[in-house]
Parts: sequence; structure tokens; C-alpha cells
Amino acid sequence: MSRVKDFIKREAVLCIALFAAVISCFFVPPDTEYLHYIDLRTLALLYCLMVVVAGLRRAGSFTALAHFLCERAGNLRLMSAVLVALCFFSSMLITNDVALLTFVPFAVVVLGMVRREKELVWVVVLQAVAANLGSMLTPVGNPQNLYLYSYYGMSGTDFFSATLPVWSLSLLLVLGSCLFIKKEPVKVFLGEKPILLHRALLFYSALFLLCLLVVFRLLHWAVMLAVILLLVGVFDRRILLKADFLLLLTFVCFFIFAGNLARIEAIDRLLRQLLAGRELFVGALCSQVISNVPAALLLSGFTENARALLMAVNIGGLGTPVASLASLIALKLYSHAEGAKTGGFLWRFSLVNFLLLTLLLAFARIIL
Repeated sequence: MSRVKDFIKREAVLCIALFAAVISCFFVPPDTEYLHYIDLRTLALLYCLMVVVAGLRRAGSFTALAHFLCERAGNLRLMSAVLVALCFFSSMLITNDVALLTFVPFAVVVLGMVRREKELVWVVVLQAVAANLGSMLTPVGNPQNLYLYSYYGMSGTDFFSATLPVWSLSLLLVLGSCLFIKKEPVKVFLGEKPILLHRALLFYSALFLLCLLVVFRLLHWAVMLAVILLLVGVFDRRILLKADFLLLLTFVCFFIFAGNLARIEAIDRLLRQLLAGRELFVGALCSQVISNVPAALLLSGFTENARALLMAVNIGGLGTPVASLASLIALKLYSHAEGAKTGGFLWRFSLVNFLLLTLLLAFARIIL
């Protein structure tokens, strides 16, 4: 029983999605229409991107970059800005959760070496915000973007014209927040440079470009999946198991739940009326409770306003710790640091997140 309880606590979103899917099956009994619920293109892309990013991470590329930049930062403010900027910009390509898994532990090590553990809490809070906001720019930045880009059949122009203005303001706000960190001189020597596996880097970079061809509809997803399974299976087969299969299962459960809701006429009509003209605020509010990925999966079936929903679930990743699963990752990583004060993290996290949530929602309301 203790293992079951631990699993439910660790994978709460999956358990909720599974429960919702099962309950909905009683109202809409399984039939052939269920086959149309599942977006195979999104699932294949998500799986392949997770595999490729795991390969790039093991090649040492991200750690090598962080190592190079931090050793050249001459003061605490600049070093903190580098650690935050790494999350902001890398999340556009490697997703927000991978950016935090890579650079939050690095921040713990670097700030610990210069005896600035007190500033660590602010840096990790800003890293969490940076990863969530930086990832909004591209379709591959986070799972909800990948799904919405595919679901609505958006063009690159449509997508970037929606995300670029808010992303640009987010960049100014996030990096501007680093100005509140003291500009004290520091010097850190991280030892030997991390090993960079050049062949692996080239191999997985090429596969990443293959994924982008599918994202922008220049190649069929089945071709990408076959090529990656074949090549990675031959040269680095253990990486094939590095994907987050529970996240993929969560997607499947929400596909079934949302598909069934859309077939219940009363609920379909109610949700469409609720969302009409209010996609931005309803999507952001929904994200605060069930997190932004499930919110995107659930609400997409009841509105045609792709731009508003896209902005809602990206900005809605700010706010409560559960609004984005990446934020929970940051909290977990920080809590394992020596001298971590979780209470102090949570109130600083809430202050920064709700302030930026308010500002960005107001800005998005004006431009949409």
C-alpha cells in the first residue's frame, strides 16, 4: 500500500487523468470512435523529442555550455543572470522540465562553491519562471505547445506571431528581475571541463533536425519515428527507454476523457459557452488547478480560438506550483539542496509568479 500511495503522490496528474478517463467511459461506452481520440502524431513527436533530448543531454552539451559561461561571470548578479538565461533560452528547444533538471542542480553547485546559498532560493525561483516562459516561443518548447500546434494545424507564422510578443516581454521581465541580486564580485573554478561527446552531439543534433521537419509538416511523423527507432536502437538503444512513458500515458488518458466529454451534448454546449471570448482567463485559471498541459488537452476540444488558448496555458504555467509540472521539478530539486528552506522558496515563488502572471495576462489581453 505504501508503494501505491507513493506512486499516486508522485504521479497525481496521471492518476487523475486515468480516473477521469475511466469515469467518462461509463457515460460514453467504448466504440470505434475512441480510435479517433488519440493524436498519434503528437505522441510520436513527444516521444522522439524526449529520446533525442536525453541523447543530447548525455552527450554533455548543456553542462559544457553552463560550465563555460559560469566560469567567466565576474560577479554574483551576472552569474545569476547566466544561470537564469540558460533555463530561458534552452527551454525553447529542450523543453522546460529538461532545462530545469539540467541547470537547477548546476546552480546549486555553483552558488554553493562561492558561498552564496542565500541567493540560491531567488535564483531557482527565477529559473523556474524562466523555463516556463522561455519555452512558450517554440512548438517544441513544452508538451502543450506541441499538442496545440498539431491539433489546430497552425502554421509557423500563426504560432510565432502569437508567442513572440509575450515571450519578448517575458525575457525583459525575467532578466530585469536579476537586477535585484547584489553585484558582488565572485570567482568560481569548476575544475576540469566536462567531457563533450562530439559524435553523440552530432548524431542527436541531426535527429533533432529530423523532428523539426515533422513539427513544421515537412516530413510524415511515421517516417521520423521509424528512423529514430532504427538508428537509436542500433547505436544507443538504452536511450529509447529514457522517455517519460507516464507522461505519454497521461496524454492518452486526457485524449479519452476530452473526447468523451465532447460527445456528451450538454457538457459540450456548457464548455463552449464558458470558453467563448474568455479562453485566455479560463485557460489560465484551469491551469492553476490541473496544470497547463491537461488544461490544453481538455479545453482544446471546445474552442477554435487557438491563439488565446495557446497564450492561456503558457502564461497559466505561472501562479501556483501545480500550474506547471516544471515548477514542481524546480521545487523538488531545490528542496534537496543543503540548507534548503522550502517555506522561503514557496513564498518567493508565489510572489514572483503571481506578479508576472497578472502582468502577462493583462498584456496578452491587449494584444490578442
